[in-house]
Amino acid sequence: DPVADIEVINTELALADMEAVDRNLHQTSKLVRTGDKTAIQREKLLERLKAHLDQALPARTLGLDEEEIDSLYELHLLTIKPVMYIANVAENGFDNNPLLDQVAAIAAAENSPLVAISAAIESDIVELDDDEKAEFLSEMNLEEPGLNRVIRAGYQLLGLQTYFTAGEKEVRAWTITAGIKAPQAAAVIHTDFERGFIKAEVIAYSDFIEYKGEAGAKDAGKWRQEGKEYVFADGDVVHFRFNV
Repeated sequence: DPVADIEVINTELALADMEAVDRNLHQTSKLVRTGDKTAIQREKLLERLKAHLDQALPARTLGLDEEEIDSLYELHLLTIKPVMYIANVAENGFDNNPLLDQVAAIAAAENSPLVAISAAIESDIVELDDDEKAEFLSEMNLEEPGLNRVIRAGYQLLGLQTYFTAGEKEVRAWTITAGIKAPQAAAVIHTDFERGFIKAEVIAYSDFIEYKGEAGAKDAGKWRQEGKEYVFADGDVVHFRFNV
């Protein structure tokens, strides 16, 4: 029963968070007695949170605003963290599955992502080469392995994306926060790249693949130079120019 499993986990995590909230509420109450206005507001927030957790409901569903979430950071609440549901189904369990529908309803109510995978299928394809894997997935009416979908959903949930650097000897993927600008993205490689940033030479991932690399993309006019205000797109293939 996946719903029961979710409820058990939520209850255990809520109880752990309740301990942290109770400790902080005890400390805050002492300040409230002195007339501290900030403490008075915090006590109200903690009381709301405690009542919510007492129903075995996760803090992330309380409707806290960004300021309230930031103020609770020091408590390291487990149930305030974003959640992704991964449902392990039978090989033929992706459609017309009442249990999967129940998990989907819970995920939708929390605005959390749900990824359905079949561990049996993942086990079958792990030893296959690329051509065999593609044929097998096609027979199962799947576009890609479940692990790929889990990774992509996780990145989206955490607000992350990837860019690539490609040289003659090595291709590397770098994880960055979505929406940051080119110099900050370059700092993931080395802080010198940010400090001495001049420009980024960029090829979109789809163009890099379609034109079979940098030379082909350049010939097709898909290579471009971007400055400090450029916001990376997911999958960009990049070469940085810098000077320190």
